[in-house]
Amino acid sequence: SRGCSPRSTSFKQTADSHGRFPPEGREPTPVVSAKVQQGSGGGLQRNTWFGLSVKGWEHLPARASLLVSNHSGGTTIPDMWGLMVAWHRHFGTGRVVHPMAHDMIFLVPAVAEAFARLGVLRGAREVAERVLTEHKRDVLVCPGGDRDTWRPWRDRYRVNFAGRKGYARIALRAGVPVVPVANAGAHSTLIVLSDGARIARTLRFPEIFRAEIFPVHLSVPWGLGVGPMPHLPMPSNLRYRIGPPVAPPIACTPGQEPAEEAVLAYDVAIRAAVQALLDQLREEEEPAQKRLMNHAKRLRARVRSRG
Repeated sequence: SRGCSPRSTSFKQTADSHGRFPPEGREPTPVVSAKVQQGSGGGLQRNTWFGLSVKGWEHLPARASLLVSNHSGGTTIPDMWGLMVAWHRHFGTGRVVHPMAHDMIFLVPAVAEAFARLGVLRGAREVAERVLTEHKRDVLVCPGGDRDTWRPWRDRYRVNFAGRKGYARIALRAGVPVVPVANAGAHSTLIVLSDGARIARTLRFPEIFRAEIFPVHLSVPWGLGVGPMPHLPMPSNLRYRIGPPVAPPIACTPGQEPAEEAVLAYDVAIRAAVQALLDQLREEEEPAQKRLMNHAKRLRARVRSRG
């Protein structure tokens, strides 16, 4: 196909350690993953702590797809827990999605095992491609990673993929649909004051930990927290929008590598689609904020009149 070339024979086909697929050489059991997803958040399941709503399920193709989302809520990642619970509610055990995670998740064996039971996989391109093409499973990626989930609160409605485009190459190489997903609400479970990217560079975190942030935030129980520490999420409405698949600029056949221009163009189109969904979520939230502000103004006026 135009814009594609023969793939390099050095492409790695296996993943190692925790996060490999399939785990220990076996096909993962969807029931196990779904059961763990089902029990991964009591407050989410009962809607007693978080509101949870998803629109756009009809846009998901029947075939395996690469879901591309923004990332929110710090290290506790309430956005992912919410989406996993909603996914199980909608599909039950019939369709399991595999989120991709940062290498740091797999450094501690006990943590790695717990996330592996959820169906979480190491964020490696070769793993994602095998899941999509050989095992025909959905894959969820958040390209912005730590930069996105720790973006300042003022930028909560702005997509930040931090220039990462590998996901677009995976989709073109695998020939699978890309479905944009946007979430809002998780970034209000704490207040990120700064992502601390300058601090991280000074401490050489990118080379040592493959991490580009050292955030400063207001959160429970830390108060003023410094560093990517997990927090106890405050109540919030977790809202998700799923958009129609984004058309690829080219179609590569198996064994072909997409041209860099095609990868760049696809990245731009996908980011624009996610941002458009996030803009919709922002527009839906603003009326509620305005009502709250108006209520506060009326309350202040009442207090002043009585004084």
